[in-house]
Amino acid sequence: MTIIIYLTCLSLRKEVYVMEECVLGVDLGTSSVKVLAVNRQGKTIAQEKMDFPLHQPLPGYAEQNPEDWVNATTVAIVRLILNDRLNPNQIKGISYSGQMHGLVLLDKDNQVLRPAMLWNDTRSTKQRFEIMNRMGEKFVKLTHNLPLEGFTLPKLLWVKENQPDIFKKVKVMLLPKDYLRFRMTNNLAIDYSDATGTVMIDVQNQCWSKEILNAFNIPESICPKLVKSIDNTGNISQWYAKYSGLSVKTVTFAGGADNACGAVGAGIDSSNKILSSIGTSGVILKYEENKSTNYEGILQFEDHAIPNAFYSMGVTLSAGFSLNWFKNTFAAAEKFDDVINGARESSVGANGLLFAPYIMGERAPYADANIRGSFIGIDGIHKRCDFVRAVLEGIIFSFKDILNKYEENNSHFDTVIAIGGGAKSKLWQQIQANIFNVRVISLSNDQGPGLGAAMLAAVGLEWFNSVKECAVQFVHFKDVILPNSNNVQRYQELYKIYKKIYPTTKDITHELVSFRKNY
Repeated sequence: MTIIIYLTCLSLRKEVYVMEECVLGVDLGTSSVKVLAVNRQGKTIAQEKMDFPLHQPLPGYAEQNPEDWVNATTVAIVRLILNDRLNPNQIKGISYSGQMHGLVLLDKDNQVLRPAMLWNDTRSTKQRFEIMNRMGEKFVKLTHNLPLEGFTLPKLLWVKENQPDIFKKVKVMLLPKDYLRFRMTNNLAIDYSDATGTVMIDVQNQCWSKEILNAFNIPESICPKLVKSIDNTGNISQWYAKYSGLSVKTVTFAGGADNACGAVGAGIDSSNKILSSIGTSGVILKYEENKSTNYEGILQFEDHAIPNAFYSMGVTLSAGFSLNWFKNTFAAAEKFDDVINGARESSVGANGLLFAPYIMGERAPYADANIRGSFIGIDGIHKRCDFVRAVLEGIIFSFKDILNKYEENNSHFDTVIAIGGGAKSKLWQQIQANIFNVRVISLSNDQGPGLGAAMLAAVGLEWFNSVKECAVQFVHFKDVILPNSNNVQRYQELYKIYKKIYPTTKDITHELVSFRKNY
């Protein structure tokens, strides 16, 4: 009803609309969708956001109604047309960034069979172990990944085992953004970057793995056509044009997984660059040129949204969350920036205080759900500023653990591009430069995956010959922070101590987690 009212009002308005050509980048997240309108010069001329609910009916469950994605995206687009006065005829292309791994199942009539199971749905532990018990190292060799609960295949097997009546009706499997694009175009497809996140792709041969599908009796027919992220996936349908106000002349492009699109939007387009992203969790992501690279599942390995390229990534589960936890627990009434800036009163190494940010378990390089965080070295001299500094440093030390895997694999880099919370504080940028011992650069237009999606549309429209050429126009850098040699040495010494925390505290924290569950 809201959308119909918006479009009725739109038809009655006589205002002047924006007449410059643009593309839309649709960033479909876990709690909201953000739609960016970006012109040929790479400037964001308008953006709108719309929230939608997350359902957690049981512990470990995380589900959404796919129609909520469609409705929220449509409201955001209508607002761009109505409130921001974008001319629908000037919207030349649309592409998509989507939350990864989510499972959407459709029947023979392309109707949704059950709520989508999201990336943070962890009910499929049993299926995860079944996969490894049946295929073991062969699975890792094929997919370059471990079948963690977050990925799509364990979810699909959970449905097969626990909801067999639904599984029998499945005709198509999609990921979240691909369902959204289908509803806008009536075309079914999935891009390679999101498909590798299903852990059903043979990475070396770039196709659905018949070996995996056969091992678990999954019909290959439910797997949609594989396309590149810049491929044309059809025009806006007549129905969706009437529903949203868009033009049927607007072309859609496949888009990519949110991490792949975030990397595109940050200019991660060569092997010397690393992305350091601090949100609730933290991500270290590296551009990879060789599909034969295999980190044995310790780091994820995925197809990039850039054609014929790849990326690897490691996740630390409680990056920004650790800082939020500290602030909310010990400084709830204070401004966030004031709490962080207080760390300036401390020194390198927080006066001998270390923090391990495992307060929700850890993903990489330690896949350990029961490890827990700790402050090590608390002394009577320590003040709050030391604790804040220790948290900032501990998060970056956890990133250093991931970077070590690249060094062990002789995979070199000389630039870190910082986005998210780690790019908003000069102090935190400097800590990264010193611990990583490379230059750290931040973005002046940190629009995240939405910008990456818009760039894929711009390349698909042939405004540019390549994603790299597009990045020159669309991605803009500002601060360049260089490492301080004296502090680099101090952090190297401190990191040797930090590396001892996980093996030393593992058994203790496991026992504490067990104790809490029992009492």
